[in-house]
Amino acid sequence: MKTLGNIIWVVFGGFMIALEYFIAGFVMMLTIIGIPFGIQSFKMGILALWPFGSKVTTIEESWGCLNLVMNIIWIIIGGFWIALTHLLWGVIFCITIVGIPFGKQHFKLIHLALVPFGKKIE
Repeated sequence: MKTLGNIIWVVFGGFMIALEYFIAGFVMMLTIIGIPFGIQSFKMGILALWPFGSKVTTIEESWGCLNLVMNIIWIIIGGFWIALTHLLWGVIFCITIVGIPFGKQHFKLIHLALVPFGKKIE
């Protein structure tokens, strides 16, 4: 069932979301300062490509000062707007019964879009 959900997800917009994350990651990787942000963008792109069956967990040992600073910078640069986009798409998908699983995946991506540093995708 996960495979079928992922295939439907990719056909109905998941590919475009993942492509946006990958393009943003490549643009961020052009500078040395942007490399950590590009890596996080690639992480979110992989999750946005195949979200069904994936789980986002917090790495307990990683909540240091650097992760906090990087998450704050991420939220200011664009994480807030990415999270709002996922919220909008989640609400739109949840209008119909068939779209509820896809809306739930967008809701799962909201937290990662806000604070991607210190997270692991399983």
